[in-house]
Amino acid sequence: MAMFRSLVASAQQRQPPGGPAGGDSGLEAQYSCPICLEVYHRPVAIGSCGHTFCGECLQPCLQVPSPLCPLCRLPFDPKKVDKAAHVEKQLSSYKAPCRGCSKKVTLAKMRVHVASCMKVQEQMANCPKFVPVVPTSQPIPRSTFACPYCGARNLDQQELVKHCVDSHRSDPSRVVCPICSAMPWGDPSYKSANFLQHLLHRHKFSYDTFVDYSIDEEAAFQAALALSLSEN
Repeated sequence: MAMFRSLVASAQQRQPPGGPAGGDSGLEAQYSCPICLEVYHRPVAIGSCGHTFCGECLQPCLQVPSPLCPLCRLPFDPKKVDKAAHVEKQLSSYKAPCRGCSKKVTLAKMRVHVASCMKVQEQMANCPKFVPVVPTSQPIPRSTFACPYCGARNLDQQELVKHCVDSHRSDPSRVVCPICSAMPWGDPSYKSANFLQHLLHRHKFSYDTFVDYSIDEEAAFQAALALSLSEN
């Protein structure tokens, strides 16, 4: 995933104004959001750094006091985020092969096509289930969490972010991060001064995708990054 995001970032920076580089090859990646890793939906661009994201994907970052670009980590003014009209125009102009059935589809319609493509559904059904990177005696952390503000339960990581942004963005309470506290190295008594900022900026990938839970937090980050690179 980390390598995919790097490729997306490079493609965004190198994209020539006249059209996509490399024809159909890698075209979908060139027009994929670095957050959700899908083709852009209602894309917006950050004025200061120029990075583009789906409007909905960037929304949680706009709700915190000092937002950082999810890709380059530079601070930006949320008032200077504009609709990426040129990207929308390109999405309607270019076609790319579906990663399942190989049918050429306009990028603007790729999400709808992929959602109904039987080949893609078969690929997803055959994806291997999670196992730790190496055998470990540590229990696997929860993949769902409870809201530290109101106790709402069974929220996955993305749902927790959305719930807290929608329901608790003005709550000044110091709370314990349920994701961190679920980790073997987590401190269940440590309260974040700005939980939303912590949630958006610290948890950049899902721990249960790449992490060996028998090692400490910093080693886990390094192992996760290394493995995500090797898979690409």
